[in-house]
Amino acid sequence: MTAIYFLIPILGVLIDQLTKHWAAVELKKVETIPLIQNVFHLTYCENTGAAFSMLRDNRAVLLIISFVLLAGILYALLKKWMKYPMGQIALCLILAGALGNIIDRVFQGYVVDFFDFCLIHFPIFNVADILLNVGVFLMVFYLLFVEPRRLKKEKKDENDHSDGASR
Repeated sequence: MTAIYFLIPILGVLIDQLTKHWAAVELKKVETIPLIQNVFHLTYCENTGAAFSMLRDNRAVLLIISFVLLAGILYALLKKWMKYPMGQIALCLILAGALGNIIDRVFQGYVVDFFDFCLIHFPIFNVADILLNVGVFLMVFYLLFVEPRRLKKEKKDENDHSDGASR
């Protein structure tokens, strides 16, 4: 694995934890800061659930799911299942997001959220959630468009080599 694949999770977790620390120390005092009134605010929130507050107050279940996900991602990265950088970067982003939220759940029992799109009443989220979502989006794109193309090319190359060997 190249250095970038270590750097992405480290930087992602660092930025996530620093922003959550700021929110817990500064934003918690004022609860919300409107950046664009009634559109986008920074709002302090302690979330005991997962995305959209699913599995609220089920810390043990969330931690088990998170650790299984982490193990799977680490295994996939070490085995180099993703042959192109896009797939590996997607896994690294998902890893960073999962680690950022796991740290909160383990040490606090909840995840600190603070990005609040109040215009559309979207659930409040954090940097780890952004990393997870961008990683999942890249992974879906990779699996739908990049990997099938790679497999098709591999199969074509394999057929070209076998045709040449039988002549």
